[in-house]
Amino acid sequence: MTSASDMAPGLDALNARVREELGWIDVPAQNWVPPIRWNGQDVRDVVIVGAGMAGLAASGALLKAGIRNHVVYDAAPEGQEGPWVTYGRMETLRSPKTLPGPCLGIPVLTFRAWYEYRFGRMAWEALGFIPRALWMDYLVWIRTILDIPVENETRLLSVTQASDGILALHLVKNGVPRVVLTRCLVLATGRDGLGGPYLPPVLAALPATVCVHSSSPIDFDGLAGKRVVVIGGGASAMDNAAEALEHGAARVDMLVRRPDLPRINRFTGIGSPGVTHGFAHLPDDWKWRFLDYATSEQVPPPRLSTLRVARHDNAFFHLNCAVESASLNDGVVRLQTSRGAIETDFVIAATGFSVDLAHRPELAAFADNIRFWQDRFMPEQDNRVNGRINPELALSPDLDPAFAFQPRDPSATPGLGQIHCFCYPATLSHGKISGDIPAISDGADRLARGIAGALFVADRAKHFQALQDFSRPELQGNEWTDSPLPG
Repeated sequence: MTSASDMAPGLDALNARVREELGWIDVPAQNWVPPIRWNGQDVRDVVIVGAGMAGLAASGALLKAGIRNHVVYDAAPEGQEGPWVTYGRMETLRSPKTLPGPCLGIPVLTFRAWYEYRFGRMAWEALGFIPRALWMDYLVWIRTILDIPVENETRLLSVTQASDGILALHLVKNGVPRVVLTRCLVLATGRDGLGGPYLPPVLAALPATVCVHSSSPIDFDGLAGKRVVVIGGGASAMDNAAEALEHGAARVDMLVRRPDLPRINRFTGIGSPGVTHGFAHLPDDWKWRFLDYATSEQVPPPRLSTLRVARHDNAFFHLNCAVESASLNDGVVRLQTSRGAIETDFVIAATGFSVDLAHRPELAAFADNIRFWQDRFMPEQDNRVNGRINPELALSPDLDPAFAFQPRDPSATPGLGQIHCFCYPATLSHGKISGDIPAISDGADRLARGIAGALFVADRAKHFQALQDFSRPELQGNEWTDSPLPG
């Protein structure tokens, strides 16, 4: 028998409830930031680049904080922001379905609320992990119900300083250039936010017709009947290998440098509000120690993704197998590895992303002055895993408490502190709150609070004048009578 609680009220009912509950807490809050014009042009208080999960959360947090004069730009078409329906090729998310995600601390905005209203309580109870396409549907709903101001198919080309406290963003949309002025810029640009896909130098000689990074568009149908090598042993490697197998690849060989696949996701074991809120307050050597250990241990691929590959008889795992050289002859790729040679028709490099500002021309005017951790901190020998300096951590940007870049030379590029790095490379400074689902709302709240504080301080004279000018009386003067003292 189906109870009333099992029924799916539908998204119209949820939308009505969301609007009612947001009204109860005055979201979006009234705008309090004084408007600014420069050279006859309106100036945005904040521009967010990236309308994926992090960008939507950041925008929602700004609306909660009463910073309404902002906009979100994304180069992708509407509905294709982020990795979820592009290069993300997993069947489901690895995160538990119960995590709050980008709900901004508002229960009715959680994935669970959206799912139960759409499919019913019984469907929620039966759900295992969240299908990634369904997660994208949820993010589109978040964008819609919060009325996030997104402009799609708009690419940031460069950032320059227009005036003291004002950045000029040079954009292009549908081939038409434009300049937008803003006081703050937030880069919500994901895993490759300060760089791009990392392709090992050993593969550099191979053309893109036979070797691509796992984040690239791939014609998997075109791999039917072909031999495919996937380099890497992480989640992306498994998902791309599975896609090739499911599209009819003749065989897929996975080359993994490690002697074994990692088994334990270490950070999951200590996930807590303490980590979320406390990591940023750790001394530098402890921040490094935590992340150096976690990254050296690596995150295991999800079990379901690994089984998705292993169930195919024509899938082969080669552990302790590092690629030493690569060549192309008569359309056949030959890879020399630490375990011998292998020939293949196509290579997918699931080799992650790297920080490399040469890949971010939009930051060219500021790149030379961005301070990285290696510019001011090196761990003691005892704090280095395997005695080495972790290059990923060394090239992490050294961010302030509001995710803003800090300069190597404080006298140069004064606008640098107005650019906020709300993407994966912020992890060493702030912890895992700017890219992953579990604490994305906490990160967005920290970002919005920091921006709100900076804007208020910058406008303090205007706010003081408003304090002096405020003249609406609460008392009219006729509410009491002045009485003589007794006696």
